[in-house]
Amino acid sequence: MDDANVSNRRVLFGLFLIAVGAFWILVKLNLIPPVWDDILISWQMLLIGIGIFSIIGGNRTAGTVLIVIGSFFLIERVVHIPYELRQIGLPLLIIGIGLSLMLTHRRRTSPPKIEMEKMGTEYFDDFVIFGGREIFINSRNFLGGKITSIFGGAEYDLRQANLSENGAVIDCVCIFGGSSFKVPPDWTIKNEISTVFGAFTDKRGMSVHEVNYSPSKTLILKGFSAFGGVEVKYI
Repeated sequence: MDDANVSNRRVLFGLFLIAVGAFWILVKLNLIPPVWDDILISWQMLLIGIGIFSIIGGNRTAGTVLIVIGSFFLIERVVHIPYELRQIGLPLLIIGIGLSLMLTHRRRTSPPKIEMEKMGTEYFDDFVIFGGREIFINSRNFLGGKITSIFGGAEYDLRQANLSENGAVIDCVCIFGGSSFKVPPDWTIKNEISTVFGAFTDKRGMSVHEVNYSPSKTLILKGFSAFGGVEVKYI
């Protein structure tokens, strides 16, 4: 995956959050008509928004299904639907989801949520939404990276990697998602992650005993986690 495209996705998601916050302020200031308030600030629009970013993140199937569901339940709030049509609404929704699954189906042998392994990567920049990745890195000069995880997760196996002379820094943004890192037992982990209803967990102590951590091998984990978590482990 192209690093520039992944960075653009993080920027787009940031702009999306800014737009949501700005619109919310306008609502609180009574500058938005109530009819638009009810439509735009709704769980249906939330599903549509998440679906759009799922497609941007590469998960077309989940994104399309979420957009179909959100649009279906939003229609009745925008236009009047006769009683007869509402009676067949749920069957039509099921048909729509089925068509979405057929149209977005991809022929491949590996599970759709698992990306191919990355070998020898010195720096990564990943964006995961409604999915997961398992990534193996054996770089001889690992510098770090960025991972944005939204309603999804990513696991990085760094046990065969060597840190650069100055160590490495990984920037994590986890929103209703998580990131997991498998690291060698002698690495020093420095936690600089801010959490809101989230957690940072170092589980190496449960599997590695009497290990002398090396200050020259320092991995810094920084970033932000909301309703999610970051985990470090050895096994």
